[in-house]
Amino acid sequence: MSVGASPTATEQPQPRGFRTFLILWASQSFSVLGSSVAFFASVIWLTTVKFAAPGQQPLLAAALAATGLAFALPNVFLAPIAGAWTDRHDRRKIMLTADLINGCLSLTLMTLLLTGALELWMLISITVLFAAVMSFHGSAFDASYVMIVPKNLLPRANGMMQTMWALGGILSPAVAAILISLPALAKRGVIHGGLGEALAGMVTGIPLAMALDALTFFVAACVIFFLSIPSPRRADQDGAATAGRQRKTLWADIKEGALYIWHRRPLLWLLGTFTVANFAISPVGIIQPLLVKLNLALDWTARGFSYETALALLSTVVSAGGVAGGVIISTWGGLKQRRVYGVVVPLIIMGLALVAFGLSPLLYLTAAMGFVLAAMGPMMNAHSQTIWQTQTPPELQGRVFSVRRVIAQCTVPLGTAVAGGVAGVLNPGVFIAILGGVLAVFCVAQLLNPYLLKVEDRDFLESLAADRVAAAQASASRDIAGGTDPD
Repeated sequence: MSVGASPTATEQPQPRGFRTFLILWASQSFSVLGSSVAFFASVIWLTTVKFAAPGQQPLLAAALAATGLAFALPNVFLAPIAGAWTDRHDRRKIMLTADLINGCLSLTLMTLLLTGALELWMLISITVLFAAVMSFHGSAFDASYVMIVPKNLLPRANGMMQTMWALGGILSPAVAAILISLPALAKRGVIHGGLGEALAGMVTGIPLAMALDALTFFVAACVIFFLSIPSPRRADQDGAATAGRQRKTLWADIKEGALYIWHRRPLLWLLGTFTVANFAISPVGIIQPLLVKLNLALDWTARGFSYETALALLSTVVSAGGVAGGVIISTWGGLKQRRVYGVVVPLIIMGLALVAFGLSPLLYLTAAMGFVLAAMGPMMNAHSQTIWQTQTPPELQGRVFSVRRVIAQCTVPLGTAVAGGVAGVLNPGVFIAILGGVLAVFCVAQLLNPYLLKVEDRDFLESLAADRVAAAQASASRDIAGGTDPD
């Protein structure tokens, strides 16, 4: 394995690459909004159509959990294969194909809804396919930044991506609600003409959300078709270079991505920090409704709020914090040096905000802490992504980033499962505060970690990798000399 690989001249960002990124970002933002609207509409279908009866609450809970897992699990466990595939093929074609396939899946959902044929197992199956295809799209997309965006603008580009996801969380419920209400408005005569007649014939507007999702996927595919998004050339896959030699297998590519991280301990520490952070932060989504219902009830009742209003207020403010953080990092551009502090310091702030978020008895204070918590996310993620992009050769990014995603996100379902069990026994606010305290203390300790603080020193990383490769080769040679199988 090459430990000192670096981009060739043909792999440098294009002169107008950031303009290409802006176009790509705009089209993908439209697609993310469509997908968020479709997801929200599918939840509405489960709660108001499929399992609407009060006695079906256990079935509804199981259905929501099943659809959530159907999306989460393929995204995590297919990531290594998707990453290896990304590094072997044209990344632009992968994204284009993925958008077209998901557009067709959305049309399939729309048709099943219109005909009344949709069943839970169908929704779960289509969700699994969505997630599988998106794992390939996401891998190709993440590994394409460095090919079109100049290095000094990578933090800004990453911040814009964080803003995109936050905006989708704010806008999608409102857009979905409008689309779902259109047939009812048409039946009341609010919408006239042929469009009104067509809408009045629909039982629900949920299929319109799926139609919007399909449209956004096809628009994104059309935009990608006309863009130039180069892929790095891999010497080990080039026909001339591999003449007379066996090409690497897909498994060998996955192993190479894992070894790239393993041989560079600072990157491993950075990844471990995110693993701890994901475990601490992931339960917030589950705990938040319980927090409003139990810990904050006295405050929002005194203010004349309903439970739904209080929860909506908290959720909206948290999403607004994500947008604010994304806008700040996109405008600022992030730290140009010592970016590791742009990861660790926001995580410390997030840990402290979690403590206050959990212990606060006041709705507005809890919302303010949720705003701070969400605002730190884009700043931390943008700096981390930039570190990985600048320290990983372009031709390895698909493989490395996919392994990174599996390790970092494996604690999300674990944290969710723990939250579901512990929150039923402990006070949910105290549980969140404990997680926040653990995160803050762990990240403060990382400020004293000499390995993590050298994560941006390319020469140091490569010297560590060279030493570990040499040690592994020496160990293998001793095993062979001793007559043992090194495997």
